[in-house]
Amino acid sequence: MTQTTARPEALDWSVEHCTIARAMAVLGEKWTVVVLREVFNGVRRFADMRERTGVPRQVLANRLASLVEHGVLRREPYREPGARLRHEYRLTRKGFDLYPLLVAVKEWGDRYLADADGPPLTMIHRGCGEEVHTALHCAGGHPVTEFRDIAPRPGPGARRR
Repeated sequence: MTQTTARPEALDWSVEHCTIARAMAVLGEKWTVVVLREVFNGVRRFADMRERTGVPRQVLANRLASLVEHGVLRREPYREPGARLRHEYRLTRKGFDLYPLLVAVKEWGDRYLADADGPPLTMIHRGCGEEVHTALHCAGGHPVTEFRDIAPRPGPGARRR
């Protein structure tokens, strides 16, 4: 007996305007997320990022320029005494809005990729000292703990194929 599966409804809709694909065009390269990790951790200067991450110089320059171009980071000038003008990289509102994504990626890495000693970093709420975690909830305020309870549906910008 052969079992047939229903054709997924998603195949009826275009992915041409997919915001996930657009976000990944900005964020999807490995070093981009590493650069964001550094900026979120307070590392703002090019030389410090190079030293801490080992990102090749040109790759780091390209990633920083792209994040500035996309409005995720902004450049702030600074000058050490006797040195030329340089720039620090600071998060914009658009950049700060990526924080839950980094926390979620960190949690996934902690769950599946941490060494036997455990994760190398914890994120603590400054207000109470407790560890920070990501959580999903619907617009009605209900927690979503079973991911199979989420149903993708075409949104207002969806277009049929």
